[in-house]
Amino acid sequence: MTTPPSGNDPYQPYGQPQAPYGQAPYGQPAQPYGYPTPPTTNGLAIASLVVSVISLTACLGATGIIGAILGHVAKSQIRQRNDQGGGLALAGIIVGWVGFALFLLGVGAIIALGVWAESNVDDCYTRSDGVYRCS
Repeated sequence: MTTPPSGNDPYQPYGQPQAPYGQAPYGQPAQPYGYPTPPTTNGLAIASLVVSVISLTACLGATGIIGAILGHVAKSQIRQRNDQGGGLALAGIIVGWVGFALFLLGVGAIIALGVWAESNVDDCYTRSDGVYRCS
């Protein structure tokens, strides 16, 4: 039967001894040496650029608005969290809005082409007796 360890255990685990009252053992500095960790790149900024570029190539600009919105949200998060990726977010915003504008121009061109074609097509047909008629 084992007994729970007490505070006066003579067998300490391997490692450095514990210093009393939160002091650093053996005069070690309280803060480690080295460089501070760099700020992280915002994930939405990366997603904004990826979605915007894909919208130009695969979706013909239709989802460019999603990339632009992601870029705007990423810019606000970067300001709040002090993250990196402001340039990626800005590029996602620009490419997203340009892609969406091209998409809208394309849709407008298709509609205009349809209206033009409908107005220029004559309503002529050939009857069953072979007579060509226009109404």
